[in-house]
Amino acid sequence: MVIRRLTLRMLLSGLIVFSVGSFGHAQSVDETLEPYRMLRSLQFVQDTVVRGDHSAAEMQRFMLGTIDERLRTADPKVFQDPRNVDAALIYAMSGGNPATLEFLVARDIDGNFDNRVSDALRKYLSGKGTLIAKTLGDVATEYKNEKIGPYLALVAGNVTLTTDPVAALKFYDWARLTAPGTIVEEAALRRSLAVAVDAKNVEKASLYANGYARRFLYSPYASQFADLFVRFVVEHYDVLKPDDIEATLGYMDTDRRREVYLRIAREAAIAGRKPLATMAAEQAKLLSGTEEGADALAKLYGSLVKVPTENVDDAMATLMQVPEEALSPRDRALRRAAETVAKEVLRKPEPVPATQMPPAEASDDSASAAPAAIDPDLQDPFAQPAAATEPVAAPDADVQPASADADAAAPAAQQAEIDPELRSFVESGRSKLDAIDDLLSKEGP
Repeated sequence: MVIRRLTLRMLLSGLIVFSVGSFGHAQSVDETLEPYRMLRSLQFVQDTVVRGDHSAAEMQRFMLGTIDERLRTADPKVFQDPRNVDAALIYAMSGGNPATLEFLVARDIDGNFDNRVSDALRKYLSGKGTLIAKTLGDVATEYKNEKIGPYLALVAGNVTLTTDPVAALKFYDWARLTAPGTIVEEAALRRSLAVAVDAKNVEKASLYANGYARRFLYSPYASQFADLFVRFVVEHYDVLKPDDIEATLGYMDTDRRREVYLRIAREAAIAGRKPLATMAAEQAKLLSGTEEGADALAKLYGSLVKVPTENVDDAMATLMQVPEEALSPRDRALRRAAETVAKEVLRKPEPVPATQMPPAEASDDSASAAPAAIDPDLQDPFAQPAAATEPVAAPDADVQPASADADAAAPAAQQAEIDPELRSFVESGRSKLDAIDDLLSKEGP
């Protein structure tokens, strides 16, 4: 890491000399500096960022701007060298200015740029990639052994994903295998995991998750990986083993492992997956250390799934021991949701008034048995108004939007609009309560 940072400083120093030196000297240096050499510096910086050196992010922005200026001021004869053509295309696919590619293609009177590649990339960069998915796929296959091959494969996977996930996965696999240890591999692994999770392919998802954790755990995009991994574990814990989960989390330091286990415990508790929530909460406790209150969240999530059960008293006692100040606004609301479910569990069913009892001849018909009455004030407090619509979560969101302050005197129904997950937790518990009430009502007072 020290050597890498020293290299970055030397690289940055040299480029600053190019940019802020005397005008005549800067001109002479720029005229001799080949774009493909500058691109190598950009690639080095980007690869350094995804390997964990986030201090290089500023350098990446500087490099993109410097290369952009060099490409725009370069003599058209520079692009007679195919390496410089590749540099321009890779720059465009690596977060560069799309307008620069338009500029270069427009002044390419010698045919140095392959029109199929440049036209496909221009449409892709303008947001029309799905219209030329087949063209990009064909081009990526043709150029798969060239310098731009991994980048074209990554782009082809992106535009193919919505129509043919299997084909997209093949493009991603080629991209990561031909560009190991680079930002291309990081992006391809992350996208491959998303495809495998959506396709419910447990074997491949485990493989991609393990590979990402082993190679890019400190990438600035690792939070997206964590979101995918938590979802994968919660959805497929019935076929996963604790050892499978630990095989991926074993590459993480203690703090990261604890954070992931807490996120798994929370999502599992909301989904009603008791064994997983309990296991993840216990693991988080073990990783929390001995500091007072460090395991507050682990206790909260581990107790939530026990609320709509016969151990509701013990579960609520544990929940009430969690310090209020140790919880975020969203977790405070989640605990209030658990309290609501607990009240429903402990509430005795109200007897059905005699005037509402069904006729005697229909008393044996289970379909006509009247359900127990429910106090309207104890109805699901998180139910949304009928006219409201579900909020749409932003894709790849690293952080869920924070809810309003839990201490504010807002109606419980409004809390559901802030965090729909809480409503699903309560509804899951109430579905069990309704079945119990129905059975009790048939037995009579």
